[in-house]
Amino acid sequence: MQAAILPLSYLIGSVTFIIGLKMLSHPETARKGNLVAAVGMTIAILATIFLYTDENGNKLGNYAWIFGGLIIGTIVGTLAAKKVQMTAMPEMVSLFNGMGGACAMLISIIEFKHHTSIPADLYEEAGASALKMIPGTLFITIIVGMVIGSVSFAGSIIAWGKLNGKIKDFSFNGQHIVNLLLLGIITALTVYVVAMRPETTVMLFYVILALSLVYGIMFVFPIGGADMPVVISLLNSFTGVAAAFGGFLYNNPVMLTGGILVGSAGTILTILMCKAMNRSLKNVLIGSFGGGAKAGAGGAAKEQGNYKEISLNDTAVLMAYASKVMIIPGYGLAVAQAQHVCHELEKVLQEKGVEVFYGIHPVAGRMPGHMNVLLAEADVPYEKLLEMEDANDQMGSTTVVMVLGANDVVNPAAKEDPASPIYGMPILEVEKAEHVIVNKRSMKPGYAGIENELFFRPKTSMLFGDAKKVLQDLVSELKQV
Repeated sequence: MQAAILPLSYLIGSVTFIIGLKMLSHPETARKGNLVAAVGMTIAILATIFLYTDENGNKLGNYAWIFGGLIIGTIVGTLAAKKVQMTAMPEMVSLFNGMGGACAMLISIIEFKHHTSIPADLYEEAGASALKMIPGTLFITIIVGMVIGSVSFAGSIIAWGKLNGKIKDFSFNGQHIVNLLLLGIITALTVYVVAMRPETTVMLFYVILALSLVYGIMFVFPIGGADMPVVISLLNSFTGVAAAFGGFLYNNPVMLTGGILVGSAGTILTILMCKAMNRSLKNVLIGSFGGGAKAGAGGAAKEQGNYKEISLNDTAVLMAYASKVMIIPGYGLAVAQAQHVCHELEKVLQEKGVEVFYGIHPVAGRMPGHMNVLLAEADVPYEKLLEMEDANDQMGSTTVVMVLGANDVVNPAAKEDPASPIYGMPILEVEKAEHVIVNKRSMKPGYAGIENELFFRPKTSMLFGDAKKVLQDLVSELKQV
């Protein structure tokens, strides 16, 4: 009976992962999806701890160490998740993803040591590298899982540092060539070790480990700020693949299912985000888009002319008598933590008979789905969140578009300036609306470091100030109109 419970527990865990992922595809069921997957994972973990036995019939044991780690990890993870601000969510995702990569890396290292360690009195009798004791497929699983996990860990830590400002952009001429050489050396050494099994394999394993960590660091360093959502998604897929190799290593269906789901979902999301930016993954990885770019990047700086400002009172009057208002959220909204007052603005406008929607660009913010998560936190109804194509279809019938802290995703240079780094990227076509009001702290360029011609267009008016304060004052003005 006990022998049947463990496989059944793994089956339950695998099924709940699939159901949970499906539920994550819609904001109304996403929270329940998380819980469903977490319950399945808990069942699988407890079943492994208490029911798993090795080929000799021995159970895991070491329960104090196991539950000590579980308790500490649970406390740290819960506190971190509860205290994190929405502005810091992208770096938390990167950090946690990096921890997953580190786990996959450590699993491979531990299994390598386990399979290569032989008693001292038998070593001389072996007469060859102890690695010959490892079956070929098992060794491939160990070393490939180690490489991918190491790259994911190191790359995610650099992404975390870049997102929170602790690590500055770093690049030099020929850096991409150096990266390609590193990758080539890692690949060649891996093939050599797997194929030849030389006496120096033990040393070469750790050489590959070190080079993989260096490559992970160098891989993310030149990636520009505007491409960070794509990089986070790509690194997430790496961690999933590394976890899947761990599932192969331990013949564990739950690890295998979870790793495949994360790896495939991350890969699909990466492709979709590249499509949303009209760029290939290769271009993202070697283009350094947004990395150290300055205003006017992509061509000679242009004389933009003058912009015009609008007062809070005029903004309130314009919006109060509009038939339809489209709100375009960006990272500035997250920085100001203004999502709740933005929802309040929406409700005040609706009370006045104004139709209100949100236009969501796929790569707005610092991670995939950043704006959706931000607005969901404020209980904005999902049906009011329009994807880019739907938002653009309704832009022509919109009276007022209010851009809150967004920049590059509404920059007309993406359509009009072939010399611009973002040329060809689909954008929210806000100029189709009758009026455009842009809320920013200043006229500084956005995260990609590119000047936005939209701010100088006839339809556009600038409303300067912190998004939260501006929206609070705007709500007060609207209530008096």
